[in-house]
Amino acid sequence: MPLTELKVRNAKGRAAAYKLADARALYLLVRPDGARYWRMDYRWHGKRKTLALGVYPAVTLSEARMGRDLAKKQLASGIDPSAQRRRDRIASKSASANTFRLVAEDWMAKLEREGRAVATLNKIRWLLDLACPLIGEQPISTITAPTLLDVLQRVEARGHYETARRLRSTCGQVFRYAIATGRAERDPSADLRGALTAPKVKHRSAITDPIAIGAMLRAIDGYDGHPVTLAALRLAPLVFVRPGELRQAEWSEIDFEQAEWRIPAVKMKMRQPHRVPLSRQALTILRDLQAITGNNRFLFPSIRSSVRPMSENTLNAALRRLGYSKDEATTHGFRSMAAVRLNEMGRWNADAIERQLAHQEPNAVRRAYTHAAEYWPERRKMMQVWADHLEAWRDGTKIIPGQFGQSRVAP
Repeated sequence: MPLTELKVRNAKGRAAAYKLADARALYLLVRPDGARYWRMDYRWHGKRKTLALGVYPAVTLSEARMGRDLAKKQLASGIDPSAQRRRDRIASKSASANTFRLVAEDWMAKLEREGRAVATLNKIRWLLDLACPLIGEQPISTITAPTLLDVLQRVEARGHYETARRLRSTCGQVFRYAIATGRAERDPSADLRGALTAPKVKHRSAITDPIAIGAMLRAIDGYDGHPVTLAALRLAPLVFVRPGELRQAEWSEIDFEQAEWRIPAVKMKMRQPHRVPLSRQALTILRDLQAITGNNRFLFPSIRSSVRPMSENTLNAALRRLGYSKDEATTHGFRSMAAVRLNEMGRWNADAIERQLAHQEPNAVRRAYTHAAEYWPERRKMMQVWADHLEAWRDGTKIIPGQFGQSRVAP
């Protein structure tokens, strides 16, 4: 006769363990200490086996019957219930050990080993911190596109459309790393293309009119702040590298004899070494600066600690002090200034300009050719001509084109 909940509840321990039968091979094993275990006996390939279905009262009679019914279906399908139970436990343990947070941490460790810039790593961590409170503890293989979309839309709800877009891309890299390491089978972020609000393109503030450029250069020359900050402001438009590359410049990278600055790949956004020809004007600034910071590692050390480069906000703050708002000029804007004016000169190979800007060619085949073609002689001429133009615009003098890419100025 099948068991009842009352009979199971009232079962007491005896001198020896005994069984209370239910139906269809399910029974309750009662131990001498009164502990009650659900069990089911079955045969697999002629051998008697026992399947554990839980402990009463954590597992009720009705729940034990559901477990028995599932095991019967598995047997009918040619599956050993005990073996399947072990596989499920292993899969569950593996999933809990491969949460989104843990995979993201492994991926970040990989980026650190590759020597990614500290600023880049900090930005990635900041983005991941937006996602981890919501999906960090979820097994990465179980995260679906709608789940990820919910995370991104919470960021969008605060009006941060560009941040949401970047977070989708970053999460996609974590999922692809999980696929490569056998912890996920697909990247749900790929299903979200077009699902996010497209942010309005915001161009970096830059001054490109020659008269306005001259006015800004004169304002920089009149800067009355720290002399190291002044030197960085004066050098920035002459070399037009990325702000992080400028402030982290080291004296060991400067070759006065060859008049060039060699930036190692680890400091570059595209992870390729980069060379910057140094004009006469740039060399003058560097020689004057050497008398101030030449004994330090960095050209532009922090005011608070000489073992660290200046803060990423220092130069933009100096431009604000000179009266330029963030909508008028930024340190990064010197790159746009150079790109616009050099292209408008019509005398330089566009690829030479792109190489000097250290831009990445989107086409892989063409990228291989343009990277191999350094255009070094043309870039060296171009950087000197650019410095001459800046000097002329600053002084309000006329630029007279010369031979072989040279220029001179006249009052």
